[in-house]
Amino acid sequence: MALVAAGVPALASAQQVRAQTLAGGLEHPWAVAFLPEGRFLVTERPGRMRVVEPGGRLNEPLQGLPAVAAGGQGGLLDVVTDSDFARNRTLYFCFSEPGENGTNSTAMARARLSDDRRRLEDVKVIFSQRPKVRSSAHFGCRIVERRVNGQPDGTLFLTLGERFTRMQDAQKLDNHLGKLVRVGKDGNVPPDNPFAGRAGALPEIWSYGHRNMQGATWGPDGRLWTHEHGPQGGDEINLPEPGRNYGWPVITYGENYGGGKIGDGLTARAGMEQPLHWWVPSIAPSGMAFLTSDRYGAAWKGNLFVGSLKFRYLDRIELKNGKVAAEHKLLEDVGQRIRDVRQGPDGLLYVVTDEQDGRLIRVAPE
Repeated sequence: MALVAAGVPALASAQQVRAQTLAGGLEHPWAVAFLPEGRFLVTERPGRMRVVEPGGRLNEPLQGLPAVAAGGQGGLLDVVTDSDFARNRTLYFCFSEPGENGTNSTAMARARLSDDRRRLEDVKVIFSQRPKVRSSAHFGCRIVERRVNGQPDGTLFLTLGERFTRMQDAQKLDNHLGKLVRVGKDGNVPPDNPFAGRAGALPEIWSYGHRNMQGATWGPDGRLWTHEHGPQGGDEINLPEPGRNYGWPVITYGENYGGGKIGDGLTARAGMEQPLHWWVPSIAPSGMAFLTSDRYGAAWKGNLFVGSLKFRYLDRIELKNGKVAAEHKLLEDVGQRIRDVRQGPDGLLYVVTDEQDGRLIRVAPE
C-alpha cells in the first residue's frame, strides 16, 4: 500500500547509517535517558529501570520503584533526567499506576538516583491521571521539560492516552483522558495553564482531543512537538497549543479497525485543530527527537526522527518552512520495533527496540 501523508510522496529507502548494538537482553525497553560518564538509564515495560554501563553491561534493576500495573501496553514507560541532573540527580518517570478493582491510569513520579546508582530515593508521585479505568491500552506517557527562551521554566508536559475504551472522554474537560497536561516539578498546577480556575475543567490540562501520544520533544523552534497514534490510519504530528482541541474522536484521517468510518467520518470541523502531518496507513509512531548536532552532516541537522513500531524503521523527517518535505527510512535492517529515539550528549542518536530481547542501539554515521 502506498503511503499518503499530507501530500508527501512515499518514503524513500535510505541506509546511510549503521546500527551499533550497545546492550541486548532488555525486556521490552520503552525509553532511554543519558547519565554522566557515558552511562544510560533504560526502562523496561514489565517494571524495571536499569543503568547500562558504557561498555554495555546491564546493572541489576534499580530498587525503590512504586508498584506498576504491567500488562498489555502498560508498565514502566518513559524516563527523563532533570535539566540540572548533574547537581540534583533528579529524574522523572511515568508508568501505569494500579488502582482499586483492577483499574489503572498513567502517573508521573519524581525521584533521586542514589549516588551508587542502585536505587531510587525520595520517590514521589507528582501527577496521577483521573479517572482510573479498567484498560490495558493507550497510556500515552511521554515527558518533556518545558523551556522558555531556551531555559527550563520549572514545568513538565506529560502526554496521556484516552485508554481506548473511553475515547469520547477525550472531548471532555472533567477528566485527563486523551489530554496533554502541564504540571510543576513538584506537581503543582501552573497558574497560567489554559483551564486553571475554569469551573468544570481539570486545571492540569494543556490541550485535549488526543488519542494516544507516544512521542513528544522540545523543538529547536522553542515549541513542543508531539505525535499520536491514529486508529487504522491517521497517525498525527501536532504542535499542541494551550487550550486547543485536536479533534479526536470527532475528526480523524483514520478509520475503524477492519474498516468503516469513525463517528461521522469527518476530517475537519470548526474549532478543532488540523495536524501538521498525518500518515495513512499508520506507521505506529513511538519516540520523537530533533537532531541538533552536525554529527551526520549538515543535511540532517534540524531533521525530526520518529520510530515506527509497525514497519520497524527509524523515520528521518525533513522539514521545510515548518512542514514535512520528505521522509527516509533508516535502520530497516535491524528488523525490530523502534520504541524510543533520543539525541545523546555526544550529538549521536540512540534508539531502543521494543522486543522480548530488546536492544539499546547507537545510530552510527557511515
